[in-house]
Amino acid sequence: MKMQSAIEYLTTYGWAILVIAIALAVLYELGLFSPSTYVHTSCVFEADFGCLGSTFTENGILTINVEQSTEGPINVTSIGCNSEPSISHMVAFSTPYTIPIGGNQTFVVQCYMNNTAPYSGSIGDLYTGYVEMNYTDIQSGFPHTLTGEVQEKVVSK
Repeated sequence: MKMQSAIEYLTTYGWAILVIAIALAVLYELGLFSPSTYVHTSCVFEADFGCLGSTFTENGILTINVEQSTEGPINVTSIGCNSEPSISHMVAFSTPYTIPIGGNQTFVVQCYMNNTAPYSGSIGDLYTGYVEMNYTDIQSGFPHTLTGEVQEKVVSK
């Protein structure tokens, strides 16, 4: 009688532990234990500039739509992206992109890790970095540098 009671006890708790293990495995597969699941992407620039949208790929290509609301039109001459605030890999445009007041422009730029190698990651990874854009105010002719911060999840190739 005692042996039967012990076996029933072990069987009942065995099934309960199995159900809990399966539930935890399902939650893990859904990504509920991954911190990047809860992180929102962001793109923030200095005053007079905004980010209308951005995407980031596994090979480090950032596609970013920048809106400007300065007092006059601007010519964007170069742009760069890096995980550190100092950016040495700037892409200079042979023909500057002109953005009118209240206008926007989409740029595609390679992001680097520590100014050394292009970023490489997996879908779902989180990239935190800086975007630097050089532009000239068309009315005054003065050059300016714009710095922004991006936090993006890798979405595709």
